[in-house]
Amino acid sequence: MSTERDYFGRHIPFMNLLGLEAVSLDDNQAVTRLPWRADLTNHRGDIHGGTLMSVLDFTLSAACRSHDRGLGVITIDMNTHFTAPGRGDLTITARVLRRGAATHFCEGEIRDTEGVLVAKAIGTFKTLKKLPSGDA
Repeated sequence: MSTERDYFGRHIPFMNLLGLEAVSLDDNQAVTRLPWRADLTNHRGDIHGGTLMSVLDFTLSAACRSHDRGLGVITIDMNTHFTAPGRGDLTITARVLRRGAATHFCEGEIRDTEGVLVAKAIGTFKTLKKLPSGDA
């Protein structure tokens, strides 16, 4: 059984299952890391596109709440473009493009250890002023 990780003050079982690692969270940027594992791959041995989209979604949402870690965040829309196979360990970087009163716009990318762009996403997120009860 894997050790539970802290995701910038949140307990997120699905990200823990994927093995995502929280690296840094600044005022407008979040960085995470996804170590390569065989059970995250497709039939070609590349990290599955659904996994890539999931870690982008989390990292984008973390960037949204970087200025106020008490916020909840809901994904409204996210578009992803895949540019290269996800091979080896990957770094996910997300930044806020614009903060609105209740809607934030972010972009993010995944790069491999050679710096090759694997995927790029842009997303729209709704922020919640108060987290639902029971959420850490």
